[in-house]
Amino acid sequence: MPEQVTPIKPFSIDRYLGTWYEIARLDHSFERGLTKVSATYSLNKDGSVKVINRGFYQEASQWKEAEGKAKFVGLSDTAHLKVSFFGPFYGSYVVFHLEPDYSTALVSGYNTDYFWILSRNKSMPQDKVQYYLSIAEQKGFDTSKIIFPGSL
Repeated sequence: MPEQVTPIKPFSIDRYLGTWYEIARLDHSFERGLTKVSATYSLNKDGSVKVINRGFYQEASQWKEAEGKAKFVGLSDTAHLKVSFFGPFYGSYVVFHLEPDYSTALVSGYNTDYFWILSRNKSMPQDKVQYYLSIAEQKGFDTSKIIFPGSL
């Protein structure tokens, strides 16, 4: 994970489960062209987390969906997971800012090229977006490259 980022602790996966909407992100190849993006998390029988990412691919005018699996890197009270959508290959998933009511999360990948603002709501007031972007900037993310994939 990026040096400036610390995973949330204590963290409750049970409270984190459910649907999150992507408010903003740094662009990357596996979500390029997708808008109206959501992620839904649920528990698998083996204790891992089922991840369903869904977004609208405008070029083809169709919805795309990817199913993955996430596992805790360490203890389950620390918001550092690894997630895989492609077999044995895992990427880092670090929740480094989380509102106490689990309404908004800031998430990083293994470096500062990966960043998301996730919300339980499909949209967010601009002043809140700016607040979360300021946190991201303080943590070393290049907020000038942030994109806004659109609400549902």
